Amino acid sequence: MTEGLPPYLPRTPFLWARTPYERARVVLFGCPFDGTASFRPGARFGPEAIRSVSDGLESYSPLLDADLEDLPYCDLGDLPLAAGDVPGALARIGEEARRILGAGKIPFALGGEHLVSLPLIEAALEAHPGLVVLQWDAHADLREGYLGAALSHAGVMREVAGKVGPGRILQFGVRSGTREEWAWMRERGTLRPLAPEAVRQALASHAGSPIYLTLDLDVLDPGEFPGTGTPEPGGARFAELAECIALLRREGARVVALDAVELSPMLDPSGASSVAAAKAVRELLLALPA
Repeated sequence: MTEGLPPYLPRTPFLWARTPYERARVVLFGCPFDGTASFRPGARFGPEAIRSVSDGLESYSPLLDADLEDLPYCDLGDLPLAAGDVPGALARIGEEARRILGAGKIPFALGGEHLVSLPLIEAALEAHPGLVVLQWDAHADLREGYLGAALSHAGVMREVAGKVGPGRILQFGVRSGTREEWAWMRERGTLRPLAPEAVRQALASHAGSPIYLTLDLDVLDPGEFPGTGTPEPGGARFAELAECIALLRREGARVVALDAVELSPMLDPSGASSVAAAKAVRELLLALPA
């Protein structure tokens, strides 16, 4: 364990990450929390599932012509988070994100439910004023409270909008939400398809701005990615997602922090969803700025 860092639960690192924390440019860490899951829980097992299948992947991406062997990244393991303590879990996640950002590194969180993005984005905004948030997601996540909870996965982006301003949230792939959520998105012009040209245009419009990318894996079609708590038909294929990720590198996007959330591995006994999530994480790592 690196001195000065909070204790982590020991885990096999993602794709045998070997770089020590002190020399890493990108820092993976798990946020195994699904304390506000409202339909099918299990996202707390996502980080370990991603790691456990990653050794079946190559470190090289032919799409990006890049190899993790050349990327100084580390994997610290999972933060120990109490499932029943929402404020405590969020505070712990935010504290760790600030520690990593303060060291000049890029935090990459593995979820966990989508609520874990809130403290991560708050920390990134403190470190990088003018932050732009790209949300790749099947759901709007704009509820004002949900099932009696002020904070939940269903309202995380409403909270984020209050922090960064709706003009700095770009929502891609959303296909589910309440009437009020759709009205909110239409009024503010936040909604876009998860398609390469839409991503390219958005990146061009915010060229040079610091970017936080939150990838809710349920943006993928459940026919390809059934292992998620709230599957929504009509989503993207993995190849389309990969092309959008590749654009981050090709367009020189200034990604300063990111997450990948909402894998619930036990809902897909085949393990294919876990492999898809791990491959998305590999592509995202390789798409980060050099």
